[in-house]
Amino acid sequence: MFNKILIANRGEIACRVAATARRMAVKTVAVYSDADANAKHVAACDEAVYLGGSAPKDSYLRWEKIIEAALRTGAQAIHPGYGFLSENDEFATACAAAGLVFIGPPASAIQAMGLKAESKQLMEKAGVRLVPGYHGADQDPALLQAQADAIGYPVLIKASAGGGGKGMRVVDASAGFAAALASCKREAINSFGDDAVLIEKYVQRPRHIEIQVFGDTQGNYVYLFERDCSVQRRHQKVLEEAPAPGITEAFRQQMGEAAVAAARAVNYVGAGTVEFIVEQQPDGAMQFYFMEMNTRLQVEHPVTEAITGLDLVEWQLRVASGEPLPLQQHALKIQGHAIEARICAENPDNNFLPATGTLQVYGLPVHTTFERAPHATRVDSGVRQGDTISPFYDSMVAKLIVHGANRAEALARMDAALAATHIVGLATNVQFLRHVTTSASFAQADLDTGLIPREAAALFHQEKVGLALATAALLAHTLLQEQTLAAQADARGWIDPWARRDGWKSHGPSVRAFTLEFQGERHTALLTTLHGAGEPQRQLQIGGTTEALGYAATAEGALDIRLGAQRARVQVYTKGDVAHVFTAGGATQIVAIDALAHAGDTHSDVGRLTAPMPGKVVSFAVKAGDKVTKGQPLAVLDAMKMEHTIAAPVDGTVAELLFAPGDQVTDGAELLRMEAAA
Repeated sequence: MFNKILIANRGEIACRVAATARRMAVKTVAVYSDADANAKHVAACDEAVYLGGSAPKDSYLRWEKIIEAALRTGAQAIHPGYGFLSENDEFATACAAAGLVFIGPPASAIQAMGLKAESKQLMEKAGVRLVPGYHGADQDPALLQAQADAIGYPVLIKASAGGGGKGMRVVDASAGFAAALASCKREAINSFGDDAVLIEKYVQRPRHIEIQVFGDTQGNYVYLFERDCSVQRRHQKVLEEAPAPGITEAFRQQMGEAAVAAARAVNYVGAGTVEFIVEQQPDGAMQFYFMEMNTRLQVEHPVTEAITGLDLVEWQLRVASGEPLPLQQHALKIQGHAIEARICAENPDNNFLPATGTLQVYGLPVHTTFERAPHATRVDSGVRQGDTISPFYDSMVAKLIVHGANRAEALARMDAALAATHIVGLATNVQFLRHVTTSASFAQADLDTGLIPREAAALFHQEKVGLALATAALLAHTLLQEQTLAAQADARGWIDPWARRDGWKSHGPSVRAFTLEFQGERHTALLTTLHGAGEPQRQLQIGGTTEALGYAATAEGALDIRLGAQRARVQVYTKGDVAHVFTAGGATQIVAIDALAHAGDTHSDVGRLTAPMPGKVVSFAVKAGDKVTKGQPLAVLDAMKMEHTIAAPVDGTVAELLFAPGDQVTDGAELLRMEAAA
């Protein structure tokens, strides 16, 4: 076994690898960029080496500096994690040339499986079933169009060197093929340095099911069962689970043996994932087709660990050091059910636009240590409260993994864990994930890659916390703060009771008015307090209803709210005039408006089109003087490794373009000006 390894990655996967290495008494070396100088993964390792600037090309993709760091620190091997250099055959070759072990497959296997077109040709020879399509080297746009027309629409354009959902477009008709091809190639060259694509039949109601495989240097191979990764947005996974619901043991074995055949075909060593598209027939029959092989550890590997009780990173280290696989196929068993949710910094209600910002509050459910207990809740995270989610890297904040005796138990545990996840400071998909896991399709295991659009009405723009409860939570939080301040003042000496902010009166009712904003609308809340011999009696009037209000602080720092017949435990975090309210049923935000602070505020952004986050201008689809209609694409921005289209908010005329393609822009920068139509 190695004495020391270098982890050539960042974030949660670097922390994850370091946890196993520490348990195995293997020392670790972290690498970091300017943006990650104080990152969690740096603190998680025994030592760290600075690579360079914040952009990946200036740091985490500079493999010559990473190899130099490994040699300088005495590391014997390099673990690439996933992303960055994990599937770079040149890097794997360079590691071997430097006398370092690459904790992954041979460079030849990475190369064979790295290009989707070539890998499909290889799989066809190995007898693994393929989706009908074009995988040739000729990239003439006219030929590609003709091939798509021959296959029949809808088709999927996919970057040959791609991964992670980037460089993929679904085309429904021939007329839209050329524009989709251009966009796909542009994204592919930016992400992978290669704009080659392949064309495939787009399978209707497909499930995305993948098989975890492992091989060793002695020629042994096993499959560690399947994961269902069908719930996706923008071709990127949102939820993963193992085992796949509704899969028979015979079908599981067929897929597993096909995955092992794929691994054998390239003399694979280490952890890999063979991904299949599973076509669901109306009569319930299923057929699987090879899609691609990811020659690395997957983001979703924890669900496989949960149902097998194994540590896949430990297996990676043992195989890379020359040991045989710890177990053979007959010894592998499925135990219970596991689900993983990817918590990302993004706004699902705004087309999943990635978000940046500081984790002002980062509250997580109670979770086990890495040595997972059965039926557990686990969090894999590479950030801490106070850390910043920057625009330079992937938007994933954490992975929430639950394990239960069966799927129903795992679903209940997942909802409870998401309810206990409190993040303030930037937009996240936590509430969206709750909506997905409780949706009819997911709850009933009616799975396919179209689940999110099919259930859109139940997933987007859903407010699970009403105006009255949100207001009650905000006012209770405010009143308790005022009581605390008053008690502190009393402790310092007598103060004038008429100066109290809580509306104290010697007798009779007192009424306080609060101006609030909730879901884009302003409301006035009236809080009436009746003073008597006992505790004050309060009534809240909001939204046309009046209810008795009671509240108390709990020992855990939450609030016990009683609003009429309703009772709820809530957690409130205030940042400026915004209150973030978390309940067992959902979460929301409500704003306390200071009328004096906002007096005379008539500023309007009508006619201004700004960058929603830092990024690079890819292109403009218009020029000054063009007339445009509401919703028409105006510009394309490349941010957080994805392309984002900026559309016209209203009908009008473009007045001025303020940047040129290739320019870097900051969050909120005005990209162009337009004049609204009269």
